[in-house]
Amino acid sequence: MSRPALVAPDSFKGTFSAAEVAGAIAKGLRAGGREAVEMPVADGGEGTMDVLLGAMGGERRTVTASDPLGRPVEAAFVLLPGGDAAVVETAQASGFALLAEDERDPWGASTYGTGEVIAAALEAGADRVIVTVGGSATNDGGAGAVAALDDAGVSPRLELLCDVRTPFEDAPRVFGPQKGADPAMVRRLERRLAELAQAAPRDPRGVPMTGCAGGLSGGLWAYRNAKLLPGAPFVLDAIGFHEAMRESAFVVTGEGALDEQTLQGKAAGEVATQARQSGVTCHAVVGRNDLDEFQARILDLVTVIDAGTLEEMQAAGRRLAEP
Repeated sequence: MSRPALVAPDSFKGTFSAAEVAGAIAKGLRAGGREAVEMPVADGGEGTMDVLLGAMGGERRTVTASDPLGRPVEAAFVLLPGGDAAVVETAQASGFALLAEDERDPWGASTYGTGEVIAAALEAGADRVIVTVGGSATNDGGAGAVAALDDAGVSPRLELLCDVRTPFEDAPRVFGPQKGADPAMVRRLERRLAELAQAAPRDPRGVPMTGCAGGLSGGLWAYRNAKLLPGAPFVLDAIGFHEAMRESAFVVTGEGALDEQTLQGKAAGEVATQARQSGVTCHAVVGRNDLDEFQARILDLVTVIDAGTLEEMQAAGRRLAEP
């Protein structure tokens, strides 16, 4: 019997979950006569909590917290088996998807709700909180989350899963426009982050991964001594990716867009890198491919197939099943 394909995509942000993408590609592979193992992946961005829950088990709990504009929202967190560790996803309370387009407020949006969810996880018994830092609507440098932890009177042991390597001071320029900031607002946000950095117990500027979620990672690193971790390698280790990869004929990864950020810590880039280092063929199914020829060579992807719908993903899987 031939070895199966390992299907390990990230989510297509705002469109399909990693599990939906993996299921569609695997369905096409099986239709083409190739067995497939589905292994949704993540990198610290939106959907990471569900990937870790699916792989590691645990108990999903829901609390009421503040959304980016201070309104009540139901936000989930996961207590991992044993109850002494929890996973909190920034996107649950502070996520970009919680705001309509006309509600985007790069100056006023706050991470206070994420701090509330961290405090709730501690109240549930966790003494270590893994925070997936990505997918936020915020640019507050983590000031809101730090204030919420102060208000709750807690000092958690935090591990931050970061989906990009952007430093603190670059967060407004890199992420502000997609959250509604015009050039003048970007400059205001840069000044605010500079003031936060100057007042912090340790300066996050210039430190890789401190700019995630509009500087949330940097604020928690600076004010709460949080540990910064590359999200994709953490998740791949937690779900047993490397062991499954060694048993596969080839790997299929994917995400909404292949771009420069893919080379700087995104899940699809890490999957392709680990496959290349292990001598395993890797293909990608993506919503959009913005890599130039040199960048594509770095990832060493044998095939890149554009697919924007589940039906197109199935078709891509069937194509990849062909000898």
